[in-house]
Amino acid sequence: MIRGVRGATTVTANSEEAIIAATEELFAKLIEVNQIQPDSVASVLVSTTEDVDAAFPAKALRKFPGWTYVPVMCMREMPVPNSLKMCVRVMMHVNTSVTQEKIVHVYLNDAQVLRPDLNNSVAL
Repeated sequence: MIRGVRGATTVTANSEEAIIAATEELFAKLIEVNQIQPDSVASVLVSTTEDVDAAFPAKALRKFPGWTYVPVMCMREMPVPNSLKMCVRVMMHVNTSVTQEKIVHVYLNDAQVLRPDLNNSVAL
């Protein structure tokens, strides 16, 4: 079964350093709490709001050993009025036997407001 593992975070500045650092933290937490191995990942989608364009956040995943061949794509989030700014979102498509309700979705920093119903499933 392929399951979607979601996550989001916000960045403190539109700089390569801030984008990569925040995204790396998000990937690390998603991988850790869901015990994800790179060989089980079909693909990863990463989106950013319009105000985050100084770097490709997917670059952060390449810092993790074994993730070289995982397909990763960056895209722009829809510019919905009054939506959360400076946001990076992730959707990992993972082959797993874990049931849907046991998947841990991770929302860090100001992105915690996006899905409070999912974010309280783990103490971050």
